[in-house]
Amino acid sequence: MPITPAPAAAKSELVLAIETSCDETAAAVVRGDGTILSNVIFSQIAIHQPWSGVVPDLAARAHLDQIDLVVAQAMRESGVEPSALTAIAATVGPGLVGGLLIGSQFGKTLAYAWNKPFCPINHLEAHALSPRLTPPNQPRIPFPYLLLLTSGGHCQLLLVRGVGDYERWGTTLDDAVGEAFDKSARLLGLPYPGGPAIEAAAVGGNPNAYRLPQPLSRPPNQPNSPENFDFSFSGLKTAMRRLTQELGAEVVQQPQVVADLAASFQATVAQFLARRAQQAAARFMKHYQTERQAAGQQTGLEEGRATPDDQPYLVMAGGVAANQTIRQAVTAAAAKHGMRFHAPPMVLCTDNAAMVGWAALERLIVGKSWPANQVVRPRWPLSELGDSGRTAATA
Repeated sequence: MPITPAPAAAKSELVLAIETSCDETAAAVVRGDGTILSNVIFSQIAIHQPWSGVVPDLAARAHLDQIDLVVAQAMRESGVEPSALTAIAATVGPGLVGGLLIGSQFGKTLAYAWNKPFCPINHLEAHALSPRLTPPNQPRIPFPYLLLLTSGGHCQLLLVRGVGDYERWGTTLDDAVGEAFDKSARLLGLPYPGGPAIEAAAVGGNPNAYRLPQPLSRPPNQPNSPENFDFSFSGLKTAMRRLTQELGAEVVQQPQVVADLAASFQATVAQFLARRAQQAAARFMKHYQTERQAAGQQTGLEEGRATPDDQPYLVMAGGVAANQTIRQAVTAAAAKHGMRFHAPPMVLCTDNAAMVGWAALERLIVGKSWPANQVVRPRWPLSELGDSGRTAATA
């Protein structure tokens, strides 16, 4: 599928972006050609580690303390003057309401002071479009693609048709996958955040040492139907708690037992995500080939002799996409249906402001507008994104 280059004018546009939806205070300056001029992240891990999870009040206070310093550093490192900016972007949802208010109000204040448009960005859209944030000398992933979004707060399968055009196929029924990692790590006495801790502990472990139940492996409602793309991790989390209780605190403190438990948990999650990805890939390819045939775009896909350029992408984004075991499992699932796998660089998998700036630029490039006077929204599904007009600098 050919990649349409951005208009020359769009390539030079510059956006200052702010991300404060959870426990990172971040700011970045991104150019329309995909160049990240700065990407500053203040992590709150040390603040929340004693509590083994994010404490909303502490997160909001940290954002308030750091946001002016982080934004100033991002502007300084970029070498860009405020007058050269095209717009100011900030995450306004979904996320923790305190952080969203701080980041969006700071962004609106700068937009007013510098007489720039303010771009209210959906955090999920930023993740969804982040795989297309590539350096100027690299091709950009074409639409449409299948997205597996996995993070501490979200686990979804999405069809990404284009900028502002998303169809959700599946979502978590309870815990997100990142949350399941955090809670399971706590049971094993591992530090927060749980994802990197479990991955590190699993290196020396046996993934077959303990048998854990595959999520949604039983009725009701035919959870393994090819058309079921939902996720659930509460049962797996409960199984981990029961297993550690049965083994006893003294046994669970043994390093090899921790490693085996971590490896078994990680392998179970990887198998489940790969299974869902494979189911969704089968559906995606049917739609993809049907649409290409309708448009008269015959390629090697239809004749069983596809070249890499013929193959669409299964993309993984969000913090859990940094896990190498899960990446390998999902890569194999994509290949079974003739899809290429892609994940953003590690720094763009976790929450960051560069992806927020890129989401704003993607809309600028194709002429999409932003919801007028968008207020912060702790819950904001991608399906509710509107195009009712660009928000003025005075919003």
